[in-house]
Amino acid sequence: MMGFFMKEKKILIVDDEEAIRQLFKTALSHKGYTVFSAGSGEKALAILEKETIPVMFLDLNLPGMSGIELCKKILKKAPGTLTYAITGYNSNYKSLECRKAGFEGYFSKPVPLQTLFETALNAFKKF
Repeated sequence: MMGFFMKEKKILIVDDEEAIRQLFKTALSHKGYTVFSAGSGEKALAILEKETIPVMFLDLNLPGMSGIELCKKILKKAPGTLTYAITGYNSNYKSLECRKAGFEGYFSKPVPLQTLFETALNAFKKF
């Protein structure tokens, strides 16, 4: 299983803001990652029915299913997945809630692209 992840470096971006999805997708694609994106938790789960994606950046404030709920569902199906929370609202409560849900890390918007690159690079080193 671990060897499978190494061939293609896939990342999933889940954010309800189209501009953020496009920015992250373009930036990470230029770094050699295969990037999938979804505007909701439901769309993300549909992608994950077809794809094995080891690294994900999930917005917490999604329409319908929250990023916390989404993270729990993803980790239940694929326990080795590295998920990172992204939010426009920074609070210690959210940070604690994220850790309990299984997020690997937590970032406040706007997330600098350099932070995104470093996080992705370090995440793939874990596989």
